[in-house]
Amino acid sequence: MAGTKVGGLKAAATNKAKYGINFYRNIGAKGGRNGHTGGFASMPYWKVAECGRKGGLISRRGVAKK
Repeated sequence: MAGTKVGGLKAAATNKAKYGINFYRNIGAKGGRNGHTGGFASMPYWKVAECGRKGGLISRRGVAKK
């Protein structure tokens, strides 16, 4: 269990022994290939602001209690 640094090193050694020396390299390569999906980071700032405004207007909160 990787709750400590020593445990993490043991888990990494186990993964490399089971799945090969390039285990973590292959995981990173998959993430690099799939990492260009868009989202808010690729939108113009005014579009993101508009989405936030709409979300704020459609708030699900009830009436403020006094």
